[in-house]
Amino acid sequence: MRKQVRIILPFIMMVLFISCSDMSKKVEDRLNELNNKAESLDTLLNKEIDKVKALDSIINRESDKVKVLDSLINKSSSKIDSIAREKIRFLK
Repeated sequence: MRKQVRIILPFIMMVLFISCSDMSKKVEDRLNELNNKAESLDTLLNKEIDKVKALDSIINRESDKVKVLDSLINKSSSKIDSIAREKIRFLK
């Protein structure tokens, strides 16, 4: 009986070791796959963030242009009002 246990026990240990090794390889493969997908998503996210930053920069530049145009319009309307008031005074 002991002899049979001595023969069977190493065999069982070997089978367990092989199955654990196979499971470990599968887990490692899945982890690598998940890591690759995460890196891909990170790259895609970074590209989209860069696009948003570019749009934000464009919006800021256009906003500055609008402010300059608004200032010019205000100056022009002030000049026109001043000229109109002067002409009205002249006509009175």
